[in-house]
Amino acid sequence: MSTREFMLGNVAIARGIIEGGGQVIAGYPGTPSSEIIDTLAAMEKRDFYVEWSVNEKVAFEVAAGAAIAGARSVVTMKHVGLNVASDPLMTLSYMGVKGAMIIISADDPSCHSSQNEQDTRKYAQFALMPCFDPSTPQEAKDMIPDAFRLSNMFQAASIFRPTTRISHGKSDVELGTVAEDRPQIKFEKIPERWIMMPKHARARHPYVLQVYEDIRKELENSPWNQLELKSGSKIGIISSGVASVYAREAMKRLGLDASFLKICTYPVPEGKVTSMLEHADTVLVVEELEPIVEDEVRIIAQKQGIGTKILGKSEELVPRYGELNVDICMAAISKAFGFDAPSPVVQDMDLELPLRPPVLCPGCSHRAAFYVMKKVFGKDGIYPSDIGCYTLGVQSGAVDTTLCMGASITMSSGIYHAGENHPICCSIGDSTFFHTGMNGLLNAVYNKANITVTIMDNRVTAMTGHQPNPGMGRTAVGESTVAVSISNICRALGAEFVEETDPYDLISTEDVFRRARNHTGTSVVITRQPCVIDLRRSGVKKVAFGVDQDKCTGCKACVRFGCPATEFDNELKSARINNMCTGCGVCAQICKFGAIMEVKR
Repeated sequence: MSTREFMLGNVAIARGIIEGGGQVIAGYPGTPSSEIIDTLAAMEKRDFYVEWSVNEKVAFEVAAGAAIAGARSVVTMKHVGLNVASDPLMTLSYMGVKGAMIIISADDPSCHSSQNEQDTRKYAQFALMPCFDPSTPQEAKDMIPDAFRLSNMFQAASIFRPTTRISHGKSDVELGTVAEDRPQIKFEKIPERWIMMPKHARARHPYVLQVYEDIRKELENSPWNQLELKSGSKIGIISSGVASVYAREAMKRLGLDASFLKICTYPVPEGKVTSMLEHADTVLVVEELEPIVEDEVRIIAQKQGIGTKILGKSEELVPRYGELNVDICMAAISKAFGFDAPSPVVQDMDLELPLRPPVLCPGCSHRAAFYVMKKVFGKDGIYPSDIGCYTLGVQSGAVDTTLCMGASITMSSGIYHAGENHPICCSIGDSTFFHTGMNGLLNAVYNKANITVTIMDNRVTAMTGHQPNPGMGRTAVGESTVAVSISNICRALGAEFVEETDPYDLISTEDVFRRARNHTGTSVVITRQPCVIDLRRSGVKKVAFGVDQDKCTGCKACVRFGCPATEFDNELKSARINNMCTGCGVCAQICKFGAIMEVKR
């Protein structure tokens, strides 16, 4: 009797890793991929190794090391993390693996939690690696063991590309059996494979090209690629990944009985594409983001001398940005084949809802740090920032740039060396500092950048789900380990001014920032206060604060601070503090009239 569970897509992927016999799993947290390792690390009985690494490149190399020793390994990250890991990615393509390795890179169409919406399938093409593109959580789980199989068969790493709707969608998932066999771990010294010096790399490149074609043939009959030819129809639709689910539903709603090709592995199945092109007079390609399948279909048509009309992103029928949905697919299909486009299922509402931009949590120490930073460095100060919760400091007017992990320090250096005369104070989180900030700080110190670096240490990797980092003294599985000192690292990297401060103490923090600003050279301020969400989860409770209506003058200084726990009552003409208060006490320090004080809950 089969067992079914209602589970999150990422939990299903984690289950797939277990069923596939994964032995070494490493990654760096990044939405929408984080729950994969969170799930594996939370398991009480584990016969595998799992870790949060300090960045994606490191995680990739840990998994690669395990794979060339014969293990089944997995590395997890989000799509922009693959940029960080692209250096070893491109060379591992030549090197290959001995056991099996899956590179999970979760894409984020529509930028739900990302600074871009790049398409990992491009990396798969570039690196000459196979890629799996699941359309449902069930497929995501079932594909993982197959990706291990393919990787081991061709001694090449497999890329696995879930998207946000797969990773964070939920559905019933039928569980499979857990692999009991485990390959023997033994590193063999094979210089021509494991040492990628020019002589060996030149010899491996033609081999990799041939393997890629062999993989194409193997995937031709993969169950993940499904072709349905309709004898009574001369139109066809080719779709991929989660977009294939939308396209099928769109066809159903339109009552369209057309040929359909679902593609969920790459390289694309050339034989199935050829069969579709030979059968249909007109084909529409529906896929999210880049025209990977569409371009391949056009190439195959030209190579085979088939004159089928091919439509898609090139004709602007399918957008090249953002997520697709059933309504978008219905509109594209209708326009492509000359049908009357139906009205969207979801109608526009007359009700105008208020905007709810993302905001720092009530009591977040980052808000206090930005408040003091802005006070000391002024409105003319320049505030490069980074990737994390503190990016929301943009609402405090203390975030001017956000490029990628670790770029706050290096961009600050570039702005200074370009000749900017205004003071520069950047912000970066503790986990991001460990990720890519250390090299930037070393570079700034070495090249004499006169900047202030603020490391916002909230004792956890907060934005991606509160994963541990090297500064916390515990590993992904909760084991105690060394708690790496950020201040000691900064001093070891050459920074002469390094001071820690509690951002809830405004007077002390202002003193530290002023001295940092006056320091000639690269100064470092570490604002240290645990994440308020983490504190609440651990059971720590603080007193709340309230407003004495008789003392409040209605100046709104506390309201302008921006904490969601503080409101202004227009009827009473005074501020008030709601039950979201976490008891940080910063608003009481801001109030010049002593109107805010501790109260009993």
